[in-house]
Order: sequence, then C-alpha cells, then structure tokens
Amino acid sequence: MRIVALAACVAAAVTVSFFMRENVPPWTVVVCVVLFVAAFLLGRRMGPGWPVILFAAGGLLDLVTFVVVGLAVALPWVLGRVAHQQAALAAAEVEAAHLRERTRIAHEVHDTLGHELSLLALQAGALEMTLPAEHQAAAAQLRVTAAGATERLADLVFLLRDGDPPSVVGLQDLVDRAVAAGLRVEFTVDGPAPSSVERTVHRVVQEALTNAAKHAPKSVVVLKVTTADATTVVEASNETGLRRGTGSRLGLIALRERLRLAGGTLRISRDDGKFELVAVVPHTGES
Repeated sequence: MRIVALAACVAAAVTVSFFMRENVPPWTVVVCVVLFVAAFLLGRRMGPGWPVILFAAGGLLDLVTFVVVGLAVALPWVLGRVAHQQAALAAAEVEAAHLRERTRIAHEVHDTLGHELSLLALQAGALEMTLPAEHQAAAAQLRVTAAGATERLADLVFLLRDGDPPSVVGLQDLVDRAVAAGLRVEFTVDGPAPSSVERTVHRVVQEALTNAAKHAPKSVVVLKVTTADATTVVEASNETGLRRGTGSRLGLIALRERLRLAGGTLRISRDDGKFELVAVVPHTGES
C-alpha cells in the first residue's frame, strides 16, 4: 500500500535526522535525495488525509527531525500532489475540447446529411405514388431504406454528442433489413451473445452483410453466430461475385482494429471464388 510506503519514508527520515545532530554525513544527503524522489512519486498517486498525520507525527520530536521530515518527505509529497492535480486539470481540459469538437461534428452531420436523407425519403415517397404498380415496391423499399438510414444517423449523432452508445438493433432485425433490400441470407444463431460483446458482434454482422451487398449482391450469404466457451464466433461466407470497383476496404480495416481492441481476431480469405470472414470475440469480463 502507498500509505505504508509513505510511512516508511517518514520513518527513514526520522532515523536519518538522528545522524545529523552534530554534522551532515554525505550518505545522509543521498538518503534524503532518495526519500525526496520517492515521496514525490507517492504524492502523484495518493490522495490527501493520512499523510498529513504521518508528517505531523514524524516531525514532533525536535526541530532537526521536523526540518528533515519536512524537506525530505512532506515537501516533495506536496509537490507531487500539485503535479498530479495539474495533470488532471490538463487532461480535463483536453477532454472538454474533445467533447466540444464532437458536439460540433454531431451538429454538422445532423444539419447536412440528415436534411439530405430526409429529402431522399420524401422523394422516394413521391415516386412510390406516381410510378407504375410494378415499380412501386422498389420505390417503397428505397423510402424505407432512406428512413432507416436517417434513424442510424440519429443514433450516430447521439453517440457523438453524448458519448453513450445508442441501443443496438437486434441481429435478426439487421438480417431482415438486408433481406428486404434484396440480399439472400441464410442466418443461424447458436446461443445468445452476452451484452458485453453485443455491439461488436452487431458490427461484424453488419460489415459482412454490407460487404456482400456491395460486391456480390446476387450471392447467398451464409451467416452463423455461435456463442460457447467464453467466446462468440461470427462466420460469414458468400461468392466473391463481380466486384464493383476495387473498394477501399476501410470497413474491414476498421473492423479488424475494433476486434483487436476487444481482444479478438478477424480472419478473411478469398479463395476459390469464395469470400469468407471469421471473427472471434472473447467475452471480456464475463465469468
């Protein structure tokens, strides 16, 4: 414990003071320097309270002891506390700046993309009413997709502004939306994923469906989520198809980094005309 270490510093300073009655031996200076550094480091990591009592008890013996304890332990400890408070204040200022920037970005996104998506949904609704019957279903799907994108944008704005994650859409709802958009999906779930990894699993499934829709929209996506042995495994596969451009792969890069931070792994292969994705997500903090 830090309080024990500080008490040992005070006791060492008191002991050294007994050797400094007549003169100041060189070794006592070395010891005081070591105590100074140790007390400073302890001050950066401790709160107020008991240290004051220790300093008072250590310095009550006589003037020499009071001076040694004060200069070798009490003073550096106070300096350490000041340094800690300054560092905390600087960190708080940086965090406040980040929050202000996030709020600004959230407002910009809401005012620009939100407006465009709303117009898109409105125009799709108008098309649905004017197009021939055989094309109305496609226009209706466009309107529903635009409305869903608006909802997702609202979630992202909430996340940027308030820092708290919005609720996660269920995996089945996510798959149903992809199917409604024209994607063929074979989806199975073996065991429920715990809430601690729900958002990461959702992101993996979302990226797998998005990747298939972009590069192989006519292919069947085989998607399986398995939870067992303190891990959740997401497996997705589909034909590579005719890719529309090379793609930036930023989605997969971001997904790999997200899994790395969560302690998981991501394996991707494109062999024999087939795209396969396997993500392993450990249940961190689960018993």
